[in-house]
Amino acid sequence: MDRIAEAFTWPFRDPDWLPKLLIIALILLVPIVGAINGIGWMLASLDRLRAGEARLAPANFSHLGRGIRLFAVEVIYAICIGLVALVIFLPAVALAVQQGQGSANSALIAGAIFLNLLGFSAITVLSLALTFATPAIVLATDSAGIGGGIRVGAVLRRSRMNLSHTLIAGLMLIAASFVGSLGAALCGIGIVVTSAYALAMQAWIIRSFEKG
Repeated sequence: MDRIAEAFTWPFRDPDWLPKLLIIALILLVPIVGAINGIGWMLASLDRLRAGEARLAPANFSHLGRGIRLFAVEVIYAICIGLVALVIFLPAVALAVQQGQGSANSALIAGAIFLNLLGFSAITVLSLALTFATPAIVLATDSAGIGGGIRVGAVLRRSRMNLSHTLIAGLMLIAASFVGSLGAALCGIGIVVTSAYALAMQAWIIRSFEKG
């Protein structure tokens, strides 16, 4: 429980936590560039934790170069998941269109429904798998670039080295994602602030996984 609580509380040890989160939140409003810089800021905060400093990285636009590689890796994995789903959804759409143009065949309709369910299930399972593999992906990308991040075999080996740590880190990343979306309750006004806070949480979660 202490380990989980640390992820939520460590950003507040920085005396300048509020202005830093606000600045990163504003930068996150910039399409694409803001997300890339946010990822780089998370990695820079991870470096602070590695150095034993409970302080967030400086909040500015200087983290773009650090974030672009991990952003590219995340896009590649997202595209792969999308392609798997597309392979399943396209036959379902073809069947549905065919049955809508003439006399319906109950077996083919059932097949289309099954493929749709299979597609959604595949997206869910692969997205969860990606979440639990994220700490290993981040560390591999940070040390070996884009090539290291997409080396699936090495990522899986690192994730399997200690399954309990992988499970805990994945669940905490899900919690961080939930925290990041809480701002939507304020009609979207606070979502960027909570997103910046979630990035700070991710830095601690990944450092905890790395130490473990």
